[in-house]
Amino acid sequence: MKVLANDGISAAGIAKLEAAGIEIHTEFIPQDQLISKINEIGYVGILVRSATKVRQDIIDACPDLKFIGRGGVGMDNIDVQYGRDKGLDVFNTPAASSQSVAELVMAHLYSLARNTFDSNREMPAKGASEFKVLKKKYAKGTEVRGKTLGIIGFGRIGKSTATYALGAGMKVLAHDRSSSDGAVQWNIEGAGVVNINVPMVSFDEIISTSDFISIHVPKQENGSAVITKNEISQMKDSVCLINAARGGVINEHDLIEALNTGKVKFAALDVFENEPTPREDLLKHEKLASTPHVGAATSEAQDRIGVELADQILSILQPA
Repeated sequence: MKVLANDGISAAGIAKLEAAGIEIHTEFIPQDQLISKINEIGYVGILVRSATKVRQDIIDACPDLKFIGRGGVGMDNIDVQYGRDKGLDVFNTPAASSQSVAELVMAHLYSLARNTFDSNREMPAKGASEFKVLKKKYAKGTEVRGKTLGIIGFGRIGKSTATYALGAGMKVLAHDRSSSDGAVQWNIEGAGVVNINVPMVSFDEIISTSDFISIHVPKQENGSAVITKNEISQMKDSVCLINAARGGVINEHDLIEALNTGKVKFAALDVFENEPTPREDLLKHEKLASTPHVGAATSEAQDRIGVELADQILSILQPA
């Protein structure tokens, strides 16, 4: 049996599948050639990340497919329900990348607090000639201890982010429209598991009281943004926003406007509306820290994702 991992899979995942006699192909096939190649080679399953889309046309035109797997959390690039209605197994790996994304959020949070994202751009060009000027410019950082982090969307990634923020001495508030469960298990090295209950509050309280806001929600069904000019107007002055979830959950035009006025002090984005060609005026904004959608891109997370995908494939193709 042959499986296409069109956006790649870790060596650990490949090894597990090959040990079970499953042939895994990792050579990327362009979107417009997928249907012909899947049928020509006879793939029984396709694995994707965020680059490849598996829509109704592929599902309908490739009758030998038995499953579609997504390495990661969000599945907005797959017609999930349509595939399941057609009898395919459609699955993802929601737990594997939580820690990696949470750590990136905290990296951005610290970078915003101390403005290191901008000083790292300025120092190579001006550090030798304008050291004292830059020292004065970046001497207005803030400590995160004692500040409030509001988390919108309190699933696995939101909860993992909460543990890091609590460890940094922050006050954490959370909101989730589909859950009121604020229970978090915090595994402290050498001390074991500590159970913490993060206060679950209204969306309005999150946006009006937080010093930092981190968003962890999927792409909205109607394509609308969760944070727009209206929500920003209700936030504290000089709030900092972080989005490592999905492009478009913050309205980018409204964000630029808020950065220009100073209502939003700084923002950090790992995801963008028009990937892989995000708008340049946003990327070049001096108050924006950015990364190219790398939240889950750690070697540890990729190994976990690969093994979890392999386990789910084996349960489908070689059921006990």
